[in-house]
Amino acid sequence: MRNLATQAARLMAICGGLVLTLLIVLICISVVGRSLNGLLHGWIGSVMPGLSAWALDLGVGPINGDFELVEAGVAFAIFAFLPLCQISAGHASVDIFTAKLPMRINRVLQLGIDVIFAIVLISIAYQLYNGMLSKQSYGDTTFLLQFPIWWAYAASLSGAVLTAVIAFYVAGIRAVECLRGEDILSQEPGLDL
Repeated sequence: MRNLATQAARLMAICGGLVLTLLIVLICISVVGRSLNGLLHGWIGSVMPGLSAWALDLGVGPINGDFELVEAGVAFAIFAFLPLCQISAGHASVDIFTAKLPMRINRVLQLGIDVIFAIVLISIAYQLYNGMLSKQSYGDTTFLLQFPIWWAYAASLSGAVLTAVIAFYVAGIRAVECLRGEDILSQEPGLDL
């Protein structure tokens, strides 16, 4: 089960990384297009009006709705990285006070933390699902591109559901660890990958 959860988390993180890479390319193209558009309307337009008009007719300029795509893509990417963060104990932690405690107490504390994480992440996935249904029922669309907003919710929901499932799994493993008195999943970030 752990291998399946880890592989699913990795695959989701790869998807998130690909989306972020595409967003970076999109932003770069849009910024260059916006700069060229300004130049074509500015001094290039006054020096070489024919070239300027030709380039502007080709559509040189910023990508229409780039910020809408970035907003939806970044939301997906955040939720795409959460499953890997959850399965690999990658969340930030401060263990100044717990470092000197016995391992048994640390296991119980980790169980409590992971149960709370599971409850919160399941709640987030549920609320995201409700938000998606709401946006779908009202037919909300983005301003410029007019794509349905619920698409972004649905993409983010895929990562949120996987995170909730993995959080539930991790909490279960932590309960078994407490009962057995041995570590199954590492509590050190990234060691199980």
